Amino acid sequence: MTGPVMIELKKLTDIATDLDLTVNLRKDAIKSLGQIGTHEALLALLDLVADEKLNQGERKLALQQAEKLIK
Repeated sequence: MTGPVMIELKKLTDIATDLDLTVNLRKDAIKSLGQIGTHEALLALLDLVADEKLNQGERKLALQQAEKLIK
């Protein structure tokens, strides 16, 4: 998959992992990834779950969003 969806996924992932941004902005990006609902978004969410730089709440949110996509 290429195009606008992949660009959006990249932007949201960059926001979600940018520790210079507020937690609320990062959480909003994680929720937006969950709303995209593609296989690529699921993989991006799972990458966030594994990212030890994020706090536990953000990782848990990413896991919850990933679970919603799996169901």
